[in-house]
Amino acid sequence: MGLTWQEVCARRLDRHGLRQPVEAGRLVDQVGTICGAHAQIMSAAELSIGLRVESATRATIQHALWSERTLVKTYGPRGTVHLLPAAELPIWTSALAATPPSGGGTPASVRMTPEQTDAVVDAIGDALSDAELTIDELSDEVISRTGPWAGDLVMPAFNGRWPRWRQAVTTAAHRGALCFGPNRGRNVTYTNPSRWLPGFAPVDSRHALKYIVLRYLHAYGPATSQQFAQWLSAPRRWASDLFASLGDDLEQVDLDGNPAFIVAGDRASSVSPTGLRLLPYFDAYVVGSHPRERLFPGVASDRALANGQAGPVPVLVIDGAVAGIWHQRRSGRKLSITVEPFVTLSPRQRRELDDQVSRIGEIMEGIPELTIGTVSAGKHL
Repeated sequence: MGLTWQEVCARRLDRHGLRQPVEAGRLVDQVGTICGAHAQIMSAAELSIGLRVESATRATIQHALWSERTLVKTYGPRGTVHLLPAAELPIWTSALAATPPSGGGTPASVRMTPEQTDAVVDAIGDALSDAELTIDELSDEVISRTGPWAGDLVMPAFNGRWPRWRQAVTTAAHRGALCFGPNRGRNVTYTNPSRWLPGFAPVDSRHALKYIVLRYLHAYGPATSQQFAQWLSAPRRWASDLFASLGDDLEQVDLDGNPAFIVAGDRASSVSPTGLRLLPYFDAYVVGSHPRERLFPGVASDRALANGQAGPVPVLVIDGAVAGIWHQRRSGRKLSITVEPFVTLSPRQRRELDDQVSRIGEIMEGIPELTIGTVSAGKHL
C-alpha cells in the first residue's frame, strides 16, 4: 500500500481537528488523540487546544484543568510539560516510566544512585499526598525526609545551582508521584495526582507502551520507529525493538517511496488537505509530524526550525505544510498579531487568515489586530 504526502497531510489534519474543529464535548478526547498538548508555555497549550475544539477558550481549558480535573498538567513526552487527559494518566506514567533515557545523563558527581532516586521519588509522593507545594516548599520536605545529601547544590541552573534531588522531578512525574497544581500567584505548585484521581495506579507497562505507539501512529502516521523515538526522546534501537514486538498490530506502508508504519488496517483518508491555520509554539502537529523536509519546505526549514527541532516559532500552515511564521504580542486585551507568509496568499487564503486571527482572539479572550509583514521575534529555545 502506498500513501502520497497529500493524503498523509489530509489524515493528520483531520485527526488533529485542524481541518474541521471537533465539537465542544470532545475537548478532552481531542487532547488524548494528539497525545497531549505541549504546555511549557501555557498560553500556547490553550491556543493549541482551542484551535481544535469548537467554541473553546482559555477559560474552558482552565476549567477542565483545575475545576473538572479532566485534564492534568505534568511532564509528558520528552520530559516536557504537557496537558494530558486525566483518565489516561495511569497509561502515560507507565509508558514513560518504562522508556529508557536517550542521552548520557548527568555527570557522575551530580547524579544519584538508583536507591537515592527511589528515596527521593517516595519523599516527593509522600510530601505531596495531601498538599500543593511550591518548589522551595517541596525541597524542604524532600531534604528533611531523605537527608542532607539531597540538598547538595550540584545541579547547574539558570541562576546558580539547584539541589541534587531536583534531577528526579521528571522521574517522579513519570512514576505517578507528582503533577502540577494550580499556580499560587506567580509561583508554580506541585501535588500528587492521586489526590485528584481516586484509585490512581500505573498499569502494565507493555500494554501502556503499545497504547502510546498506536495513539502516536493514529495522529502522526505513517511514521518510522526512529521518528517515534525522536518524538518520545527514547533510544532508537529500543524504539525499533518496540515496533517489532507489536507485530500484526502495525502495518508497513510506502510514503512517497519510503517505508513507514501505520496502525494495521488504518487506511483512511483520501480527502485533500485544505485550510490555513496559525499554530502556536511547539504545537503537537509540527512537533510530531515527519518527514521534516516535507513539512518544512524551502525557506520554512531555515525560518521555523532550530537545528532540526520543530516548534520554536509559531507557524502558518497551509494545506498541511508550513508556509510562514507569525508572532503575537499582548498588551491588556489587545493582541497584536504579525504574520509573515512565505507564499502569496490567494483571496480564499486571505479570508481564512482573517478568520484564524479572529478565532485566536476568541480563544485568548482578547481583541486581535493583524499585520502582514516581517516577523522579527527570535526563536524560543
